[in-house]
Formats: sequence, C-alpha cells, structure tokens
Amino acid sequence: IIMNSFDVVIVGAGHNGLVAACYLAKAGKKVLVLEANDEVGGATVSTQAFTGFDARISSYSYLVSLLPDKIISDLNLNFECISRKVSSYTPYSKNGKDDGLLINRTWDKSNVESFNRLTGSNNESDNWQRFYDEVSKFARIVAPTLLAPLPTRSELKAKLNNDQIWNMLIEQPFGETLDQYFTDDLVKGVVLTDALIGTFSSAYEIQANICFLYHLIGNGSGEWKVPKGGMGVLVDELYKLALDLGVEIRVNSKVKSIKAGQHLVEIVLENQEKLTGNFLLSNAAPQVLAKLQGDAPPKSLEGSQIKINMLLARLPKFKSGVDAKDAFAGTLHINETFSQLEKAYNQAKSGVLPEELPFEMYCHSLSDPSVLSPELSQNGYHTLTLFGIHTPANLFDEDGEKIKQLAKERALLAINKYLLEPIEDCLARDSDGQLCIEVKSPLDLEKEIALPRGNIFHKDLSFPFKEDDSTMKWGVETDHPRVFLCGAGAVRGGGVSGIAGHNAAMALLELS
Repeated sequence: IIMNSFDVVIVGAGHNGLVAACYLAKAGKKVLVLEANDEVGGATVSTQAFTGFDARISSYSYLVSLLPDKIISDLNLNFECISRKVSSYTPYSKNGKDDGLLINRTWDKSNVESFNRLTGSNNESDNWQRFYDEVSKFARIVAPTLLAPLPTRSELKAKLNNDQIWNMLIEQPFGETLDQYFTDDLVKGVVLTDALIGTFSSAYEIQANICFLYHLIGNGSGEWKVPKGGMGVLVDELYKLALDLGVEIRVNSKVKSIKAGQHLVEIVLENQEKLTGNFLLSNAAPQVLAKLQGDAPPKSLEGSQIKINMLLARLPKFKSGVDAKDAFAGTLHINETFSQLEKAYNQAKSGVLPEELPFEMYCHSLSDPSVLSPELSQNGYHTLTLFGIHTPANLFDEDGEKIKQLAKERALLAINKYLLEPIEDCLARDSDGQLCIEVKSPLDLEKEIALPRGNIFHKDLSFPFKEDDSTMKWGVETDHPRVFLCGAGAVRGGGVSGIAGHNAAMALLELS
C-alpha cells in the first residue's frame, strides 16, 4: 500500500478541525483532514430534520458566543451572528396570577419593572446589575488571552487585580457566590443555568464555576448570538476556504489507529490505508484519541443534556399575555429556579430522570427568518430548540428510547403549564402525519458525532489558565510532541469557538 505523507493530518472535520486546517494551509502546510462521517461539520451542522419542510435546523450546537471576531477576520469568513433583543424570559405564577421575568439584552426600565413585579422591590435588579458588572470586568481581561499562550493562574489574577471578583468566580463554589448576591429563588436559578449547560454539576461544585465562565467571556461581552443562516453556514464557509487553500478533505474516512513516532505520525484507516504526517491534530475527544493510540482513556463527566428540535406551524400564546415573539426570541427558562435545579441534579445523580425536568427553549427563526423558506416564513412557521439539563447518559443506558419519550413528555407538559393551548397543537406535522419533533439524548450524540457519553465539551472543562507549575504553553499539548488536541477537549476548548483549532495551529507553527 502506498503511504501518503502530509505535513499535518487532522482527525475530525468539525469547525475546530477546519479552522486549524485553514490557518495551517495559509502558512503553506500540506494538510489532510479525515472525517469519519459522510459530511463535514460535526456538532456544527444544519439539517432539514423534518421531511417535506424547507427548514434548516441547527441539529446540535445552536448559538454562538465564544467564536472570536479575530478568527472571522483572520480567515475572512462570510459569517455573521445576530443579536437577540431579549436575553431571557422565565414564566411563573404568583398569587394565582401568571407573569414572567422578562430581561431585555439592553438594560432598560422594563427590566427593573419586571424584577420588581417578581420580587416586590428593586433589590434583585440592582444586585443583577452589580453582579454582571463584576463578571464583565473578568470577561474583558480573559477574552484577549484566549488566542494567546495560556496565562498562569497568578498572571491572570494579577491582570484582573481584583481579589473579590477572583474569589467569587474562581475560588469559591458558584452556589455560594449566588447565595451572597441574590435572595430570590427564580433569579438565582436564571443566573445558575449558564453554569450548568452541558455540565453535570451541583451549584456548589467548582465545575459549575468553570462552565459559567465559558458562557460569559466570549469576545469580552459574553453575548449569545444567533448564527445567520444556521450553524451550518460556519462550516460551509470554512469548508470552502479550506478547499480553496489546498486542504485535502476526506469524508467516510474513519481512523483505526494512530502511532506517533520520533519523526512521523502513522495513521491507519478502517479500510487499511496507511497515511503519515509530520504532525497530527486531533479534533476527536481525548478519550477517542487515547483509544486510537492504544492507551487507557481518561475519565470524565458524562454528557447530561437532552436536545429537542421542533418545527412550529404557529407560535403558541402564553397565559401571562407576553408576546410569544418576546418569550421565545431570547432564552425561555422552564423549571429552572435554583431549588429546582439542585433538586433535579440530586434526582439525576441518584439514577432517575428529574420529575421537573429543567430546560430552556429558543426560536432561531424569530431572529433569523432565513433558516426557513419564504413560504414557511410567510405562513407563520418557526423552528424551536429545547435544551434540557441534568439528564446524564447513564439514565439512557437501559432503555434509551423509553427515557427519551418520558423526557419529551415531561418537557412538553412543563411548557404547557404556561400556555393557553398545548404546544403539540402548534407543532407542524410531516407528510406521514407525525409531529415535527426530534429528541437527541447523550447516547445519540455519542453515536452520531462521537462525543464520549454525549459530553458536548468532550471532557470536563478547565479554567482558561494553567497552574503556575504547568509546562503547557497553548493548552493543546498531549503526551507526545507530534500530537496536539485541536477540539473541545483542549484547554479553552468547548462551544462553537474555533479557539482550540486556532491555538493548535499556532502551537504547531511554532515548531515547524
């Protein structure tokens, strides 16, 4: 068998792998990207999920915050994200009356009034502004470091120069910080959600702190935006650029084994073809890379989220009277008070699906109608995404389809409490008369896009710095000097960011 040789072989054609490929090809490297599936994109694809409907659903990842503007400009990508007018809406019933905490992205008088109706004073809205002002100070310090060599813990702390903020975000469990800042159970829960998305953790575990930071540091603002045209547009742009730069991309090319030597890395595919590279970048999870190298995979948290994609024939109406275009435009929180989140975590930890499943929903097409055909848009159709938390992979091991069905039923029942009509009545039906709704468990994510136990971050997230005694430079290094991580499993990986891809490329270019 003729052995093909490349400067760099990248395993996995998700967005991080493609970002790395583009930077390396621009630097003149001969790059090969290998993708096990029959299309590129990994978790950043868009699909027409429902037969007969021209609607582009962001199948897995769905919002963008961490993708640095610098990567878009460096690679001259035709990709933009849209700001959402509404940050979040959380419905509740109080004294027999339906209402909701509506928070507009730009702070205004209506935000204060909404907090006041919930809590009876301005205290929590004042605390909210004070808390997020502190967080933004941290974000503005961290964001510029994400595309540079890793700062040490001491360097970043000195750069922040604020022991109070450092302690509340880094040192003490996030739940204790929330206890200090807020008193209302619902307000505390809304803040806590950003510490739990994709992470199976109590509020009082440091893993929640790390998750919270990644949700709030993107581009120094932490704003979560809607990818125009759907998440797949980012992949389409990267794919076209990579090909234009001379990158070779092979789909249906699953890797069987990787052997890193002193001078070369040898890759054997499932079809027995052998390839070599001077370097290898792994956009696969560290656990997958370890198996391919014949090593024991590192231990990590399981994925703990369930994703439900829907197509609505019309928007439902809320009992509170809030306009559905406001409620669904931002993040709609259901069963996510602080106490509900902690209870759900403890139930899931004991091995049962939470009775009150915590989840959030948002409607991509309200911000970006381009994901729908003009006909669907004119007729009032909308996409709807539901992201449930505290549903770890082990809950689905014995009878995954049954638990998926139960989770779907509990989610729909929970949202229906706040609607004038069941959301099922608003869902579109396909040509077979089936409701346009699909459910993806952590095990589905493992099967479809090789996320170990469905962990969307590949492994436990790490703080965006290194310990003072660490010899890492970029946070992409492995035990072998010719093998680097370029995916979510790198330090500062996770989310749709391209950061790990950029940093792996920079680490490699320093060596060659």
